[in-house]
Amino acid sequence: MSTDNADDATDDAGSDSGGHCSTPDSDGEVAEEIAIISFGRKMDTAEEIKTEIGDRYETIDIIEYHGDVFEEHWGEYDCFIGLMASGIAMRKTAHLLDDKWEDPAICVVDEELTWAIPITGGHHGANQVAQDLATMGAVPAMTTASEAAGKQGVESKAKAMDAHVVNGDSTVKTNLAVLDDNLGPVARLEGPKAVLVGDDVTVLKRNKDDGVVIGTGSVSGASKESFLAAWEEALEQTDYDLDDVEFVATATRKEDEEGLLAAAQELDLGVVAFDKETLLKHEGPTPSKSKELIGWPGVSEASAIAGGAEQELVLEKIGYENEVTVAIGR
Repeated sequence: MSTDNADDATDDAGSDSGGHCSTPDSDGEVAEEIAIISFGRKMDTAEEIKTEIGDRYETIDIIEYHGDVFEEHWGEYDCFIGLMASGIAMRKTAHLLDDKWEDPAICVVDEELTWAIPITGGHHGANQVAQDLATMGAVPAMTTASEAAGKQGVESKAKAMDAHVVNGDSTVKTNLAVLDDNLGPVARLEGPKAVLVGDDVTVLKRNKDDGVVIGTGSVSGASKESFLAAWEEALEQTDYDLDDVEFVATATRKEDEEGLLAAAQELDLGVVAFDKETLLKHEGPTPSKSKELIGWPGVSEASAIAGGAEQELVLEKIGYENEVTVAIGR
């Protein structure tokens, strides 16, 4: 890895963070309360933005710009959308910035909706807002190292799993591992359990324990399209849809399946991989040839049960095109 990439990742992860993260909204990991700061002459564009993306957030307020507007509303919102030149937003907020995990995110956009530029808090809401503005035609100019490389940083993994980072300092090293393709899927531990970790292990804590888990097994080399179709078909047989999915669960022996990872990333879902011992403890009701051949239980049912908060099946294993098996757990 080049020095430049390492430096980018260190900036990305925030080496000066205080290493704490209590709730996702106050720490900015998920932007839900937005303020559009706009000059009076650009209010029509501000209203257009609110109309287009307003239903994706809990709150979007429009506030007319004045010299102290950021300072006046600092801490009230997860993310500011600055409908202005980036230089103005930078100069007016630089003295307010203190802690990556506590500061609101800032994304600037021009009046013509040409560019959406996260300038602070990329992983803490600004990239999310930029991607939403992209649906209006703006180009999201994201410079965080993992996104620039087309990869999902650990903060983004946390968002995809509706979780938050407990130990912020660790993301320096784990995001470097993301850039080097050395991190792999998130592993989930079942408690009660005490865990001793080093400073290169990022701990994610779920924000809530409801919804469903998509347990997934496959033949080697199954395509992204097969995973997407299999998940859709399975969910159609339940009362749940994609909005109810917490994450995709699988086995550690399947954690490098490119099609599975690509499908999960397309849907912005996290992937949790369970080891053999854990899956054997949560074996499902459907007989599996893999148990006889290699000693592993059926991956889809066991991982769906292991991953669910209630550790029960909603849908037993179904197959898709002899490539992918899916079970739904909760």
